[in-house]
Amino acid sequence: MTELEEYYNKFSEEKRLGSRHGQVEYRVSMEYIHKYLAECEAADDSAGQSVKREKSEIKVLDIGAGTGRYSIALAEEGYDVTAVELVKYNLGILKQKSDKVKAFQGNALRLKKLESGCFDVTLLFGPMYHLFSAEDKLCALNEAKRVTKPGGVILAAYCMNEYSVITYAFKERHILECMSQNRLTSDFHTVSEPKELYDYVRIEDIDALNAAAGLERIKIISPDGAANYIRPFLNQLSDEEFEIFIQYQLSVCERQDLIGAGAHTVDILRCGKPN
Repeated sequence: MTELEEYYNKFSEEKRLGSRHGQVEYRVSMEYIHKYLAECEAADDSAGQSVKREKSEIKVLDIGAGTGRYSIALAEEGYDVTAVELVKYNLGILKQKSDKVKAFQGNALRLKKLESGCFDVTLLFGPMYHLFSAEDKLCALNEAKRVTKPGGVILAAYCMNEYSVITYAFKERHILECMSQNRLTSDFHTVSEPKELYDYVRIEDIDALNAAAGLERIKIISPDGAANYIRPFLNQLSDEEFEIFIQYQLSVCERQDLIGAGAHTVDILRCGKPN
């Protein structure tokens, strides 16, 4: 069993996404997923005529699906959803919760069970957190591109560098340890290893991956924004106040001056021809 599998055997991703700060990330991300699924429903045919497609005709792939927070919800809405998950424990929970998702164990770096150009929308929400080299990240992005239809959409999520530095290094006072162990560069970019489980990037790192993969950015968003920084305060909000915070985050999630400081980003990409 890998360290990552051991981690997810204990860590509850379902609980995280069900928390107040996790709900912000989930609901904002779902807002954008639905936006591009709606585009698929109203796509033009080969003659350029507008054709209404049924949800069951629209194929969604969830790579690194975890316990199925996104894939099960989308399958319940009627979309044709396939989920790939590396960790057997998570996959088992997903399968127990729903028989509407076509789920199997697989690796984001080698989606060998999937044919090229099959999916309208591909979610790459977990793998980029746990891949530590630019080569592996690019491989995962290229695999997502390969299985997505030309003109389809890939949504790729990343953990952001500044959140890690601000919270772990300074707020939790690990800065001297990080510096002495060379876990931060001179310009405070994190240097992660597999034993840390998570890798952190900056916008320029994501830009370089997109350029190497030949993917066109539609937009990049911060689905959680300040939510992870203010967890105790979110928990104190009334339901009505919390709903207003959700609306706030939806209104600012595309703000380029705020993107890199959040815990996560979701990069929304248009897929060209597969490699």
